[in-house]
Amino acid sequence: MCMAHPITIVDEYTGTVEGGGPVHRRLLPEARILKMSVGPMDNNVYVVTCERTGKSLLIDAANEAPRILELLSSQAPQLELILTTHQHADHWQALEAVAAETQAPTVAHPLDAEPLPVAPDRLVDHGDVIQVGDLAFEVIHLRGHTPGSVALATSLGGVTHLFTGDSLFPGGVGKTSSPEAFRRLFHDVSERLFDRFDDSATVYPGHGADTTLGAERAQLPQWRDRGW
Repeated sequence: MCMAHPITIVDEYTGTVEGGGPVHRRLLPEARILKMSVGPMDNNVYVVTCERTGKSLLIDAANEAPRILELLSSQAPQLELILTTHQHADHWQALEAVAAETQAPTVAHPLDAEPLPVAPDRLVDHGDVIQVGDLAFEVIHLRGHTPGSVALATSLGGVTHLFTGDSLFPGGVGKTSSPEAFRRLFHDVSERLFDRFDDSATVYPGHGADTTLGAERAQLPQWRDRGW
């Protein structure tokens, strides 16, 4: 396979990745988390692999299918599921190709399923659990950025890990199209993330650097007042 940017893996995980740059790998007792930036919008692709079974979950086959497939081939050959966090096209440009090549089932929320290039094999809603090997991922529906945006929560190494798509970033919630949509998203992020999980919870967003709930919590009143 000819690739413009060969895959390089680094274990000095910082949560900040660049397009065409190294893939960051976080090693935890129960799992490995791979983070790669793809495409013109620097979308984050995450692969979470169960250490005991080798089974993996891919979160957002966003772009650059050849790079994603190369990463899976070398680091996560037992792909069990592909989850799409929401319907925006920058998060599924590689979905059709990756699903076809790997034959892995695809997963999404029903309210965001219709625009996807492949019909989801499994529809999930708030509170559902996705099992991948020994790893359990809770589905958290976060309404507002899109109707069917979801986050995933899993406990690894005694810490909650939150894969939030475009619903929560360092410095604010995701983009919304109206004041009503902002209020809905702010409510869901506040109640379903900040009110439930402690400050150590790590946030892995759909673009950009990681953060923690502790780093963002004090800003919630500011986000609410500014309306974005």
